[in-house]
Amino acid sequence: MVGRESEQEVLSAFVAAPEGRALVLRGDAGVGKSALLDHVIELAAAEEHRVIRAAGVEAESELPFAGLHQFLYPLLNHLDRLDDAHRRVFDVVFGRGEDTPPSVMTLGIAVLDLLSLAASQQPLLLVLDDGQWFDTSSTEVCGFVGRRLTGSSVKLVVGLRSGVPSGFDTAALPELPVTTLSEKVAEQLLDLHHPGLDPRIRRLVLDEAQGNPLALLELPPYVRGGRAGRNAEELPGYTGVPLPLRLQQVYGARIVSLGAGVRAELLRGALDGVGAGTAADRTRGTRYRMRDADEAVACGLLDIDPLSGDFVFRHPLVRSTVVQVATPNERRAAHAALARMHRDDVERRATHLAAATVDPDEEVAAALEAAADSATRRGGSVTAVAWLTRAAELSESREERSRRLGSAAYVAGHSGRLDHARQLVLSDTGSGTNDSPSSVVASGYVAFFEDGDVRSSQRQVFAAIESMRDSGVQEPNEVLTRLIDLLLAINQYASDADAWERTHELLDSLGDLVSSHSRIYQDAWGDVVRRGAGVRERVDRAFASLRDLEPWDVTRLAVAAYHVDTLSQYRPHLQRTVDREVETGALADAMTMLHLIMLDQIAVGEWDEAERTGQRCLELTTTHRHTLFVLHTQAYLGLLAALRGQVERARELQATVDTWARPRGIGFLTQIADTIGTTAALAEGDYEAAYLHAIGITPPGTFTPYAHQAPRTLLDLTEAALHTGRTDQAHTHALAAHQARLPDLSPRLALITHGALAMTTPDPTQADTHYHHAENHPAATTFPFELARIRLAHGIRQRHTHGPRSARHFLVQAAEAFERLGATPWAERARAELRASGLTTRTTAAHLAALTWQERRIADLAAGGLTNKEIGERMHLSPRTVSSHLYRVFPKLGITSRAALRDALGRISDDQNV
Repeated sequence: MVGRESEQEVLSAFVAAPEGRALVLRGDAGVGKSALLDHVIELAAAEEHRVIRAAGVEAESELPFAGLHQFLYPLLNHLDRLDDAHRRVFDVVFGRGEDTPPSVMTLGIAVLDLLSLAASQQPLLLVLDDGQWFDTSSTEVCGFVGRRLTGSSVKLVVGLRSGVPSGFDTAALPELPVTTLSEKVAEQLLDLHHPGLDPRIRRLVLDEAQGNPLALLELPPYVRGGRAGRNAEELPGYTGVPLPLRLQQVYGARIVSLGAGVRAELLRGALDGVGAGTAADRTRGTRYRMRDADEAVACGLLDIDPLSGDFVFRHPLVRSTVVQVATPNERRAAHAALARMHRDDVERRATHLAAATVDPDEEVAAALEAAADSATRRGGSVTAVAWLTRAAELSESREERSRRLGSAAYVAGHSGRLDHARQLVLSDTGSGTNDSPSSVVASGYVAFFEDGDVRSSQRQVFAAIESMRDSGVQEPNEVLTRLIDLLLAINQYASDADAWERTHELLDSLGDLVSSHSRIYQDAWGDVVRRGAGVRERVDRAFASLRDLEPWDVTRLAVAAYHVDTLSQYRPHLQRTVDREVETGALADAMTMLHLIMLDQIAVGEWDEAERTGQRCLELTTTHRHTLFVLHTQAYLGLLAALRGQVERARELQATVDTWARPRGIGFLTQIADTIGTTAALAEGDYEAAYLHAIGITPPGTFTPYAHQAPRTLLDLTEAALHTGRTDQAHTHALAAHQARLPDLSPRLALITHGALAMTTPDPTQADTHYHHAENHPAATTFPFELARIRLAHGIRQRHTHGPRSARHFLVQAAEAFERLGATPWAERARAELRASGLTTRTTAAHLAALTWQERRIADLAAGGLTNKEIGERMHLSPRTVSSHLYRVFPKLGITSRAALRDALGRISDDQNV
């Protein structure tokens, strides 16, 4: 190697480093990255590292996890040593299982574990050439892994071509620039490999190569052979085209000289992504195997892989040139042959069929549509849009073209690419169906989610559904279902009773044309008080077929679960899915998933995590100009701020949301704004203001139809009414909740209904009964803030009716819960009550100081009879982690078995009653 002393020094230090690390080599094509990678491999081999090579290929850049498969294929024999969860992750990724596709984090952790196992026997070096062609999914995982190699025996080095966008661009991995050679070094390299050149040719080569080593090595024979007998003026000078294109002329001359059969073999190999150089992919049966191509080897276009014996391209530029010099007919014939070869691979077959087809072909269009569905379920919605667009181009009928363009726009909208969705809608106008149901789905989606345009999008979608009904549609179909689901989503945000009633009438007229999922959304999203009976069970049944659901179906069902307060059991799936969808999938649905994750984190008391989730969602929605979701995110951040007593911030966000949403008629957000106002006033102890905000959502004694915050603010209105002397209104409202059977709808509503009844009933016996039902509800600890408020009220009542000693148990529990949550105003209120009961606040936390918040919660759940698996599902932990926590809890409580937990926790409460 000439002129690479500084790079070699860096690479030597890289290999000699005592622990794992990653490094990116970035430079132009032909600048010598592959030679430096070869040098790294030689150094690693001398240090007895195991080396695994992979290479990105452009033909596979849209196939999820194709690149990762190259790295992991040689390590599959280690899979049996992984735990079941990580084995299942790899089964799903490589198509051997049908579970939910993993998130980047889940897969990255599994890959790290696999690499650690492999490196435990021998240090491991992963070498990736042409990383710019790695598929997005694999790039994300490699970036995740590369950032976490410290402390391991694994090293990763990646070669990237400059000027080609890649997921590695934002992976934050250390980089080593590989630049062109200086004039002096370029002359040395040229003279070393091509001594005795005619001065004119030597000068021309140096000018053309511009320090590019590959050009310095390859150009002289081409110039001498192709320009023999010509004057210097006739020799090719600098034309202004990029160097890689000029090098393709070098290889093009050799390719054209080959026989037709050999050229066809090379073309099929190039179009199917056969590897280049020693980094060629060695997994079996995944790509075309070139045959009878010895002539190309002799011409320096192909090499033979020393391990597999297969033909591989000598350099990626050879592969690119093969495709460039082929005629369109030759390329289409090659794609057709490859489509036949990949007949069992729905995505790869469709890719080649699309490229092989010129005229409309319904069979090919259907194959592309099926491939798009497959990609969507694998988190590849961006790819799905491209395939659906191509399917529309190949559709034989105007109706099918319009439908597929509408599907492409629909998926683009869900992917957060609203501008692209709008362009696809406009491109449908040429078919004369600009008001088709498919285009209405996409245009309505864009208008609603980008601008919060509730009124016009509602009218447009409603009219499209009526039109389909009146046209005599007989069978359920995808477009109708999308229109219905969009109308229900718009109605949910509008929260307008008249619009909901008209929608119910419309959907009733459609009968069985409305899907079972849409019926769930209809009942859960609108008026859960009056239509929510049985929704919990229906959501649970729908989630049973999780692997068949599109990402938007998962999101919508999770929204329904939120309305009946069972979101916690589905949150693990949302957390596994959201990272994948943010990068390459349904971005807009990922935004809603983040909302749902944040809401559940608020509900279960993980408020620091909820803040981080909210900030992440705010950044995402702002970046992609989803104005509606920006304000929606700010609403939840405002609510969290109010819960924590950050009143100034809460009111600022409340004003921002209300100012934007109220003129647009987005009742869903104005209700949250009123809830922020209620909660902030309660935090300040301004109960009159809290009452006025609360009755803005619903008057006491009833639950305003289609006001989703009406049942959720039951405890707020009750508490505010009690503190302002409106005892009758408070009790009337609690009785209304009971009569509306709210406890049957959701566990949280059961908890707060019993709490409200206990706070307001004048009968002491009934009050004790309701407090008992609330505090011992199986799901009570799942909602720690509401439970703590009920215990605080219980303690205050006990102090006034039975004396301070009987109040301390409840007040201590409430104070500790508020402190752990970070609900500062409520914690101060509970401490004041404790002081009034004669117990210093310093004493209250002493007994449980040894237990963390998580340990105490696990101990409470275990004392209640839940198994480790059930506790893990509720707290989003593995059973093994739950067991570890309990192992630490036992000695802190002075016990040795699970059976003693209840008594030990009871003794703590008894001690606090001194």
